[in-house]
Amino acid sequence: MSTIIFQIQSTLILLLLWVGVINKRNRNLHVKLMSIGIIWDILLVLQIELTRGAIAKASAVVTNAWLLNFHVTIAVTTVVLYGFMVYFGRKLLKGDNSVRTKHKALGVLTITLRTLTYITSFLVVRN
Repeated sequence: MSTIIFQIQSTLILLLLWVGVINKRNRNLHVKLMSIGIIWDILLVLQIELTRGAIAKASAVVTNAWLLNFHVTIAVTTVVLYGFMVYFGRKLLKGDNSVRTKHKALGVLTITLRTLTYITSFLVVRN
C-alpha cells in the first residue's frame, strides 16, 4: 500500500514541477510551484527512508540490480541539484541576472533527472 501512496505523491510532485517549468515566465507562480514541489519531493525521500530503510538498501551497491543503482544515483543527484536550483533561484530573485544561464541549464538537467527518477521508480518496484 505504501508503494501506491509514494507513487501518487511522486506523480503529483512531478506534475507540480512541470507546471512550474511551463510557468517560468510568471515568476511568482514559478517560485511557488517549484518551492512546493522541491520541499514535497525531499519530504517524500524522507518518508521512503523512514518506512523502507532505503539508505541501507541503496548502500548495497555491489548486490543491487543495475537499475536500482541507476535509480538511486539519479534520485540523489536530483536532490543535490535542488540545492543549486534554490541557490541560483534566490540570486535571480535578488536581481543577479548573471546566474540566469546556470539556473536554466541546471533546471533542464534537474527536471530531466527527476523525470527519469519517476520512470525508473516504476521499473524498480516491478523488479
